[in-house]
Parts: sequence; structure tokens; C-alpha cells
Amino acid sequence: MPGKNNSHVKYLRRLAGRRFRDQEGKFLVEGVRFVEEALNSTWSVEMLVYSPRITEDGRGGRLLTSAANRGITLLEVKDPLFNELSGTETPQGILALVRQRNNTLEELTAAGEPALLVLVDGVRDPGNLGGIIRTADAAGAGGVILLKGTADMYNPKTLRSTMGSLFHLPVIQGCAAEVVMTHLEERGIKTVAGEPRAARAVYECDLRVPCALAVGGEAAGAGEALLGRVSDLVRIPMPGRAESLNVAISAAILLYEAVRQRQT
Repeated sequence: MPGKNNSHVKYLRRLAGRRFRDQEGKFLVEGVRFVEEALNSTWSVEMLVYSPRITEDGRGGRLLTSAANRGITLLEVKDPLFNELSGTETPQGILALVRQRNNTLEELTAAGEPALLVLVDGVRDPGNLGGIIRTADAAGAGGVILLKGTADMYNPKTLRSTMGSLFHLPVIQGCAAEVVMTHLEERGIKTVAGEPRAARAVYECDLRVPCALAVGGEAAGAGEALLGRVSDLVRIPMPGRAESLNVAISAAILLYEAVRQRQT
């Protein structure tokens, strides 16, 4: 079995850093369920790395067989080395090397009518970002747009928080607010941003039309480049004493108000 100095092992270690991930256009996902999602998706899986214990699990063994039948490289490493490569406290013994995707705004806005998109501006916590992507998937959104300054969608914590939803809907990152807003305006897609001081409650806003729901960073909220051009500002009613809501919770409320209106 390969050791720490194996070229593949060294390569996998370097993917822990965002700069190298972006340079190579690849990332790692870990765990039986997550690897299943990757293999069942249309994303390109280049390698499975596993420890001997995964072969004792029927589900894990089937993953290895499926990957081998598709010509995907398999790399077996000893448990201690796998634990070092793992980003979790209790490794399941399998991870996948996956090629990143470069989706475009055109793909997101041409994905069906009426459009339902999510705009994320400055959310820096990977766990919150992953939760937003997962909720967007559950709500049937057509895609998620991450503006510059938002956490990396391929950060291991973001990936784990998506629970595989990253493979279900297009997500694009590093977008400039001005470019995104112009693109949406030209296509008649209404933009709606959460703002605690807004005059209208979210349920007073028509979300049955093509729209993009915007949420901002945990501390400062959405930036002026976004707020200055949105079609509508709405608030989430909070009759209790809490001053604010977690950004992932806010996104979920906005999304499911759109779902409610569209299913009524």
C-alpha cells in the first residue's frame, strides 16, 4: 500500500488548501453517502481512496465495484494514513476526488420557469453556506449564486453541510454583484432581499414570478452593490425578543414562502 510519500497521497493532502483546489479544479468528498451522491451524479469522479475496513461494509464494497467498472482509479491506504487524509473525527474509510464544475449565469437563468434562485452575499461561515445550498435544493431552486466575499463552496465544511446537495443543483461562485444584477434585470427576474427594517413582510411580496432571493453576511448583511439594485426589500416578522436570525434560517424562510405561494 502507498505511504505518506506516495505522489497521490501528497496530492490529496494539498487539496486541503483553497488555492491548490482552485488551481487544480478538483476537490474531495468523504463518507459513504457523499461518495454515492458523487458517483450517481453527472460530475466527474477521478479517484476513490479507501481504507481496508470499507471493504467489510457491503455498501462500501458496492461503491468500489461500481467505480472499478467505470474505470475510476482506486487507491487503498492503511487506516492510519486514511485518518490523516480525512477531514472528519470519525472517518468512514472512503473519499472521492472530484473535478470542479464551472456553471454559468446563463445556465441558471435558463433552467425553467418561473425561476427561483438564491443570491448569497458575504456569508463567510462554511456551515451556513452549506445549509443554504441544501435548503435551496430541498425547495426546488434552480441554482445558487455566490457573490465575491462569500465562503468557498468547495470548503470541506461547506461540502459536509450540503449533505450532497451540491451535486443536485448548479452553484456558481466569485460573481460580481453588478454583473449578476444586470444579468437578472435583463431577463426580467425580480430580486428580493431580506432587510430587517423593510416596510413589507415577506408574505406580502409576490414570489410566484421569476425571482432571486438574496441573503447577506452574518454580521453586516448584504452589501450596498446588491441592496441598491434589488427590486424589493422584505422583512421576516419577528414578534419575539431575538434581535436576528441565523442567515441559513433566514434563507430557508424566504425560500419556503416562495414554495408556499407557488403551491397555493
